Amino acid sequence: MIYKIVEFLMPIVDNMVFIYSLMLVVSYILMGILAMYALARYIHSNKSTDYNTIFHADSLAPGISVIASCYNESAVVADSVRSLLNLHYNDYEVIVVNDGSKDNTLETLCKEFALQKIDYYIDEKLFTKPVRGVYRSSNKAFHNLLVVDKENGGKSDAMNVGYNVASKLYTVSIDVDSILASDALLKLIKPIVESAEKSVVSVGGAVHVANGCLFNRGVLVERRIPKGNNAKLQVVEYLRAFLVGRMAFGQINGLFLVSGALGIFRKDLVLTVGGYRTDCIGEDMELTIRLREYLYEHKISHKVVYIPEPLLWTEVPPTLKVMERQRTRWTRGLIDSLRLHKNLFFNPRYGVMGIVTYPYFVFFEWFAPFVEVLGIVYIILLFSLGIIKWEVYLFLLLFMYMFGICFSFLGIFLGEMTYHVYNRKRDLWSLFLSSLTEIFLYHPRLVFWSIKGNWMFFRGKKNWGEMTRQGFGKK
Repeated sequence: MIYKIVEFLMPIVDNMVFIYSLMLVVSYILMGILAMYALARYIHSNKSTDYNTIFHADSLAPGISVIASCYNESAVVADSVRSLLNLHYNDYEVIVVNDGSKDNTLETLCKEFALQKIDYYIDEKLFTKPVRGVYRSSNKAFHNLLVVDKENGGKSDAMNVGYNVASKLYTVSIDVDSILASDALLKLIKPIVESAEKSVVSVGGAVHVANGCLFNRGVLVERRIPKGNNAKLQVVEYLRAFLVGRMAFGQINGLFLVSGALGIFRKDLVLTVGGYRTDCIGEDMELTIRLREYLYEHKISHKVVYIPEPLLWTEVPPTLKVMERQRTRWTRGLIDSLRLHKNLFFNPRYGVMGIVTYPYFVFFEWFAPFVEVLGIVYIILLFSLGIIKWEVYLFLLLFMYMFGICFSFLGIFLGEMTYHVYNRKRDLWSLFLSSLTEIFLYHPRLVFWSIKGNWMFFRGKKNWGEMTRQGFGKK
């Protein structure tokens, strides 16, 4: 009976697998082509740019509030804040929001930057957990640093406190476990000051892996890949995501994710749409979608831009346990954002974001792990019944394996050919070799964590999970 049912369903399932695989391959090929075109355009338009013009012209360089939230980040917070205070920009302030850390994060900041508690009025435009104190430095060298200590309420709540305190026209949100390039603000603001017909409301920047790199007091000294295959594959994954995926969607104005690790927004628009949602785990994606949704509904012409230059270096999870927490959280954040904005699904009212980006994330980001697992179960079932077409499925598996390697190679290649992300040849060869093993150990873990993230989401688990840090490598 089972044999007859499976034999009857085989042509249907085979066709579905073929169509899904074809759509996935075509999507990736199109993304690769768009990414290469967008990179070429960006490099050509910026090769003769004099950023000093923006730096010295007050009319071209609007004020920027850099907001960094932190929770139990004592291992990295001093270097990260020091890098923020050394940015090459005229009019900016640094707002560090300590979200009720249980370690000595606040004490580390007070010691490193000579902070003193002050009386400070906060205009509570966004409702947040209570603020316990505001600190400024007694050292004039740190005059643009403001540290806010508050009760724990999560990253979204901490960012909203930052928006309540921010005094500048634009805001840059970053993760405090990161090191920002000294010219990052100039490069993030450039697309905004140059925008004409369509207003640039947000700009995202490339994020690269800091593990293995050498730093000296918040300054990147030498770019190196981390040790360990798992960490190296995270480097490949970041290159593939930021230099291929984000560039492609940015080229067609379809971006609906500006990473919480690095992104610039117009403060007034963020306040208009209500700031970050504190009941959503994927707060960065959800805010970007909601902001663009508002602009489309009010028929305001706009675009979200992505910059491929290595502007920020962040510490990725050093252990599998911490990485599992991160990836299950990413999955829950994706589902939450898609659920809250399901009205975008194939909706032409929201432009490319509704017609292309949203369906892509549903079918090829959210559903993909389930399709993979069901495919494996299906092959095992056919094998047990003795009716498997080995030549067909082996060819398909080999093709998808080779295609995945080519896509990873493309990310590494673009990183090298554009901005020489890693200067040592042995680092590049190591990344190429590591990408050959991705499908065997690394990818299955991602699939499992994604499915686990779904299980956690539908069980109602909302917490972030603790992210432990090792600190930036010293030279």
